[in-house]
Amino acid sequence: MAYEQIVTEVVDRVGVIRLNRPEKLNAWTRQMATEIRDQMSSWNDDSGIGAVLVTGEGRAFCAGADLDGFSQRVESNREGQGEPLVQRGEGFTHFIRESKPTVAAINGYAVGVGLTMILPFDIRIASSKALLSIRFIKMGLMPELGSTRLLAELVGLGNSTDMCLTGRMVGADEAANMGLVSAVTEPDELFDVALAKATEIANNSTPAVMMIKELLRKNPMDRDLEAVMERETLRDQIARRLPDHAEAVSAFIAKRDPTFNKKD
Repeated sequence: MAYEQIVTEVVDRVGVIRLNRPEKLNAWTRQMATEIRDQMSSWNDDSGIGAVLVTGEGRAFCAGADLDGFSQRVESNREGQGEPLVQRGEGFTHFIRESKPTVAAINGYAVGVGLTMILPFDIRIASSKALLSIRFIKMGLMPELGSTRLLAELVGLGNSTDMCLTGRMVGADEAANMGLVSAVTEPDELFDVALAKATEIANNSTPAVMMIKELLRKNPMDRDLEAVMERETLRDQIARRLPDHAEAVSAFIAKRDPTFNKKD
């Protein structure tokens, strides 16, 4: 499928998505979200892909939502013709958390939805020039995509409160210190470092990786330790019966590196 707002490629077992509106600092649109979801859905069904890397073209990762439609929405709401008030879960967040492992390479501004979209990612790596902000308060709006919980899980309630109530910019080093990103690299090394991390994950056993992702999604918030261990035990028993475990044992005996995800 030909896309208009993203560019895609495959590097070995890693699917790469580049947000491709550099003239607008990769401002987020519904179309961009649809294209990302469509491509990732295809890769989720592709046994040849083990991880997904997302970055931005140009000097920004994503500088927030495209504001072109905001004035029209404000006027419609003022006239009582705006969107209805609804309570719903955020489908994009759930989709990312249940997808194959995701790595974000933050090459510049990650602001508003440009930050909240990658909070459910598995790994975030930043350029030393990256600037991150959950900037909704500056627009008189609420953080979304589950970010009032996800951000606090990553950086703690104190840091999350500070970021949400001020909307301030956070530099790469501070983001690393608070746990918002796992590593900081020089700009010209960012893609290679992020790709190496994505490749390392992609070359592990994909069925085992997906079960671990499920455990990490469910277990940290569950106060019932017995339930946590039951989930781990059940999935470990499943993993022991998979070809990748047999391959790991054979490789250990033969003193070689295992080759997982072999095609039949």
